[in-house]
Amino acid sequence: MVAQTVAQTVTSRALRILEVFTHTHSHLSLSQISCRAELPLSTTHRLVAELTTWGALERDETGRYRIGLRLWELGALAPRGIGLREAALPFMEDLYEATHENVQLAILDQTQIITQIVYVERLRGRDAVPVYTRPGLRFTPHATGVGLVLLAYASADLQQRYLTGPLHTFTHKTISDPQHLRCVLAQIRRDGYVISDGQVTLDALSVAAPVRAAGQVIAALSIVVHAVRHPAPSSLTPAVVAAAKGVSRTLTSFR
Repeated sequence: MVAQTVAQTVTSRALRILEVFTHTHSHLSLSQISCRAELPLSTTHRLVAELTTWGALERDETGRYRIGLRLWELGALAPRGIGLREAALPFMEDLYEATHENVQLAILDQTQIITQIVYVERLRGRDAVPVYTRPGLRFTPHATGVGLVLLAYASADLQQRYLTGPLHTFTHKTISDPQHLRCVLAQIRRDGYVISDGQVTLDALSVAAPVRAAGQVIAALSIVVHAVRHPAPSSLTPAVVAAAKGVSRTLTSFR
């Protein structure tokens, strides 16, 4: 029992070290890792050395550390990642070729204390509106098209928990009222898609639709365009819905 407790403690500390790496903090020194993980420097040094030997971390030419390729190899085995991505990419590419706009695919992660969406794939248009998203990025569900779709088809318990929590705002258009959000989610279930306008940045607008497998919504697909250049976003809806349905059919055939 003591050995098991010790092992769990070592594991949790190693995971804390990996968690300190983010999109904005992708290269860190040993002291920075120690500080951000809130671990003694000696403990950090030992665990970082083990993680580097295993391949979870890599050391660059400046002596700082970054996430290693071994983790990418393991992440590619996640069934909601690579399998979904392979099924979705042909339809995402078709949607991109037809519009040359940003096309995104996301899933809902309920394993953490705070429910978030995770972007699985993104195709970025060279002249499209700038977006913050990238594969692997976590984001707030209620402020994005894909997130709203995923919330709309989530369980009633998850929706209730989310509605009772704080709704962070990014612009004056971000949905911040729980009752308003509840109405929006109900509308999405009726329509089968959503248009999210200016919720993260005022210049961006997204159209999103659900991706299903075995009757359950497992992901959401969206296109993100410039709000001013596309004054009639409803014209994009049929293409997005058709692409999402195409992914759904492909996933069903895989099964």
